[in-house]
Amino acid sequence: MSLIRRLLAVKLGALLGVMLAAVLAKRFIPSRGDAESDDLSLVAIFDGVKLKSRSQAFTGGSALAWFGGIELDLSRAQLADGARLSANAIFGGIDVVVPPSWRVESTGRALLGGIDAPAAPADPGAPVLALDGMAVFGGIAVRSAGDPVVDSG
Repeated sequence: MSLIRRLLAVKLGALLGVMLAAVLAKRFIPSRGDAESDDLSLVAIFDGVKLKSRSQAFTGGSALAWFGGIELDLSRAQLADGARLSANAIFGGIDVVVPPSWRVESTGRALLGGIDAPAAPADPGAPVLALDGMAVFGGIAVRSAGDPVVDSG
């Protein structure tokens, strides 16, 4: 029985360590950008961020959801050449909405989480958003505007 208690204590200690690191990161890593920004740095740690971009030349940026969630709507944004979005979800989730005409090329990785990006449109000349990052015990979903939101609850 003591082995089980030790394993539980180690797991609880690791979780508390991750949570403490998130609390410290929340104090020192602010979100940057608004609806008109071409480059974003969205941070949601123990909270949520919603942004509907109207950028005229969206170049990308980063999104970090750590025990939190980010909803990034790019359906009204114009994409710049070479746009790249780095999305990282740690015990959290990121939802990105793109216009149906965009092509999303994902090179993200998941560890006990998931990344779901839509199939590329048939048009080889479609604007490309490169998506990279990682989902650890969390998820990253990219969907086209007009697609239904899947509710798993």
